[in-house]
Amino acid sequence: MPTTSPQEGRTALVEDLMERFPHIPREAVIKEDLLRGGMAFDDSALSDTADEASGDVKPKSYFIFSFDHRTLPELGEAALRRPPEEIVLTGGAYDLRRTVVSVRVNPDSPYRVRAGEDGSLGLYLDGQRIADVGLPPMPDYYRHTLANGKSVMEVAPTIQWGYLIYLTVFRVCQYFGAKEECQYCDINHNWRQHKAAGRPYTGVKPVEEVLEGLQIIADHDTLGASRAYTLTGGSITSQVQGKDEADFYGMYAKAIEERFPGRWTGKVVAQALPKADVQRFHDYGIKIYHPNFEVWDKRLFELHCPGKERYVGREEWHRRILDSRDVFGARNVIPNFVAGIEMAEPFGFKTVDEAIASTTEGLDFFMGNGITPRFTTWCPEPTTPLGRTNPAGAPLEYHIRLLEAYRDAMERHGLSSPPGYGPPGAGNAVFSVSSFMDTLPADATIEANAETAESAKGVQGAQSVRA
Repeated sequence: MPTTSPQEGRTALVEDLMERFPHIPREAVIKEDLLRGGMAFDDSALSDTADEASGDVKPKSYFIFSFDHRTLPELGEAALRRPPEEIVLTGGAYDLRRTVVSVRVNPDSPYRVRAGEDGSLGLYLDGQRIADVGLPPMPDYYRHTLANGKSVMEVAPTIQWGYLIYLTVFRVCQYFGAKEECQYCDINHNWRQHKAAGRPYTGVKPVEEVLEGLQIIADHDTLGASRAYTLTGGSITSQVQGKDEADFYGMYAKAIEERFPGRWTGKVVAQALPKADVQRFHDYGIKIYHPNFEVWDKRLFELHCPGKERYVGREEWHRRILDSRDVFGARNVIPNFVAGIEMAEPFGFKTVDEAIASTTEGLDFFMGNGITPRFTTWCPEPTTPLGRTNPAGAPLEYHIRLLEAYRDAMERHGLSSPPGYGPPGAGNAVFSVSSFMDTLPADATIEANAETAESAKGVQGAQSVRA
């Protein structure tokens, strides 16, 4: 491991945390720092074309949020020549095992992806090359279009190195305005900025287009790399196309499962709904339910999620999460929280100790009831209230200690890695928007192996149906 001096900036912080937390994979330390603070791209690391389907590298799809530290007009070449959806890190100064990282662009980041003298891409920190960088190859299904000319990337993008098809079928949220929008979320702005840039960004995706996009993936993903799909979008507080939230998202699940029975594991990210609505999700064919609780602390939930507090309320939200165990089974209820907003100014906790204690209380609450939460590392997007006041996000130490607290809570409650996220363990994980899967033991593979076997059966079934 290279030596550093305090003058070498971020390198000293990263290496200090690696030394203080040797039981946390060094890959996770780098990954969390990239997720919380973003990465910059030299022109040498960007595609040579603005045509999203003609290059050799799978481009960033902006599948739901911007996950950038600048708006599109401020990104320059990184907006015109799209950066990759993800990168994979290996080797380098820290001898990294294969680590998949979601791309969050920040031109001011101390991390930079660029070509070296030999032309190979590397990740540079404080001017020193610390890892080799691999780019996701353009999947064959991205080179095909729907009958109406829309790209598969627009209708059914894939992330997590092709593992997950992310179907954001409603690209705006009915929690709208300062008094209702979650204070860390830029879903509505992301829709506006893509429309303003003249990019295709369908607000409500027709069921027929989703099915056509999935058929293209099914036809051309011959190795079966895609193993799950997520149905999601903005919260629905009234109706969309005459349907409430359960029926709106549910109609996509029903159509998918009827066309492609067993081909993919179906997941839905939605509000914490009453049990009767949750039952409809299950009846439509969904296997995993993500009723995200966002942040544990009562005061912060009220401040950061004003619409959810107004329409549902924190206590009712949690009660509904527990109730959903009766429908899906505790193992398949996996609420997300946004890791880092616990420390967001002006209302967040002032110390890492306080923030970790609060989040651990939430982990123990859910895990003690058999439910395994997961988390996304907060990206402080600049158009959100919390992003504007906290451009640097939460301290890196918070994120490393959260990984420690999460793994300890899993062990304390006798739980293993949640289903639907691929294999756990450093060097194995594909979940790209936080490092919790990289940090869990690699030998916790019972669920992963079961997923692989089930997916293989689904691929064979789908192929026999097409035949």
